Amino acid sequence: MNRALAPAVRVAPAKLNLTLAVIGRRSDGFHSLHSVMVPLGLADRLSVAVLPRGTDTLHVSGFDAGPDPANLVLRAVAAARSAVGRSDPTPPLAIRLDKRIPVAAGLAGGSSDAAAALDASLEAWGATLDPVTLMATAAAIGSDVPFFLAGGPALVEGRGERVTPLHGLHPASPAPWVLLVTPAVPVSTGAVFAAWSAGAMGEPGVVRRTSEHFASEFGSGISRSAFLERAGVLAAANDLLPAAAAVMPELIPIRRRLMRLLGRPVGLSGSGPTLWTLYAAEGDATSAADRVRDAVADGSIPAPGGAPFIEATPLAINPPAVVGPADGPDFPDRPLMEDRPT
Repeated sequence: MNRALAPAVRVAPAKLNLTLAVIGRRSDGFHSLHSVMVPLGLADRLSVAVLPRGTDTLHVSGFDAGPDPANLVLRAVAAARSAVGRSDPTPPLAIRLDKRIPVAAGLAGGSSDAAAALDASLEAWGATLDPVTLMATAAAIGSDVPFFLAGGPALVEGRGERVTPLHGLHPASPAPWVLLVTPAVPVSTGAVFAAWSAGAMGEPGVVRRTSEHFASEFGSGISRSAFLERAGVLAAANDLLPAAAAVMPELIPIRRRLMRLLGRPVGLSGSGPTLWTLYAAEGDATSAADRVRDAVADGSIPAPGGAPFIEATPLAINPPAVVGPADGPDFPDRPLMEDRPT
């Protein structure tokens, strides 16, 4: 192995589910999905450096990522070490995570951090994995982790292990923006799927047909205007919305008030509770974010658990996917992944 002398740095983007159809429960206890997912400009920053001795360490700033034993970053490093094998022992790593993506929000920040840690660990050790082993290792860490190895918009199927890159927007199209509103009430993905299995669901098959049709369009590339015209259809294309509302009843009144305030369709990302609204340009999205902050401040929009996370950010859906630059000398401008086949 040719171990890296400088820290390996990655930008780990959040994701947005433009569609999410739940096909059914699998024999292994997971659920089969059909989802069009895109990375966002909102991102965590991860730095990995080799230590001369000791054990792996993790320092987190920003949002609380939870206790170390449950952290997907450390699980990803352990999985990478196991996949590399013992022919050339892998030294311990010092890991720094700047956490800017809310936790338990339906934005897959933890899974993105895990994908970044997996890739950065291999670079730090000077190791490589073949594409099949890399994807299998990612899938074993968590269902959303393989998506982040695609480096751009993708169709995600199965429990998340089948990832098909999609073209996204035509290359000349500027990226749309999205307003994210995340209530300060963490929502357990497991609890939401349990509610879905218990009957908190919409009409079977409706979202799946929407998701399949949009995946076909997005796969060959569509114009920015055509994408924005589909905002209403996409905002309704999440089979987990009734289940998320069963787990967090305040979600529906918040969504309704956002729709009245903004005059736009409002969707749900993943299992929630993050709500989202599409915009054509940065100025429109940031202006909407200010309006929502004002409405929260004056009580027009409920704020269970405290002030929500409100962020305007671009969608990274122009191929090749490029994520926002990292700030400061410790985080140079670099995408999540190296140019490596997956």
